[in-house]
Parts: sequence; C-alpha cells; structure tokens
Amino acid sequence: MADKDESSNYIVPAADSKSKALLLRYPISLPDFGSGGKTNQWRLQMPVIDQDKCIKCIICWADCPEATIHRKSDDSVEINYDYCKGCGICANECPTKAIRMVDE
Repeated sequence: MADKDESSNYIVPAADSKSKALLLRYPISLPDFGSGGKTNQWRLQMPVIDQDKCIKCIICWADCPEATIHRKSDDSVEINYDYCKGCGICANECPTKAIRMVDE
C-alpha cells in the first residue's frame, strides 16, 4: 500500500501495515501523452506499422511508455511521431511483428 506524502509530493511505499514507510528520493513519473516532450529531432529509429500484418491486439498501445500510439475507432493504431522516442518496445512486443524499426 502506498500513501501520498502531501508535503513532498513523493510516494511513500510501505510493505505492510507493520512496516515503516520509506520516502522515495525521486518522484514517480506517471505515463502521460508526450510527457518527455517532442522527440522527433533526436530519435535514431522510428517504428513503422504494417497494417496488413496488424491483428489489432493493441499490445503496442498498452506498452508504449510515452503513450504515442493511438487507437482508432476500429482498434487499428497509429503513431504520433512528434513524441515517439524510438525505443522499440512496440516492435519488440508485437506478436505478429507488424511493427519494425527503421533508421531515420
């Protein structure tokens, strides 16, 4: 169970009700769209989706740490390249290998 320490805005985790809570030294970053800022200027590789191979499982959407993969109404996905950092997690997790990383 974790409690919010209002004075420092850090999460204070406790292993159980008998444990002392420890103050984290670093803030917890929650995923948010484009939380890292625009990254298209320094990305070395970019993911490209082959829509013919995509089975619309949305695993890439769920695993994207920057929330740059968007679900359309038909569950197909598209990538916002302004905020994609090119980490390759989406390509690695895609079960049909419909996403591949290409050099910029």
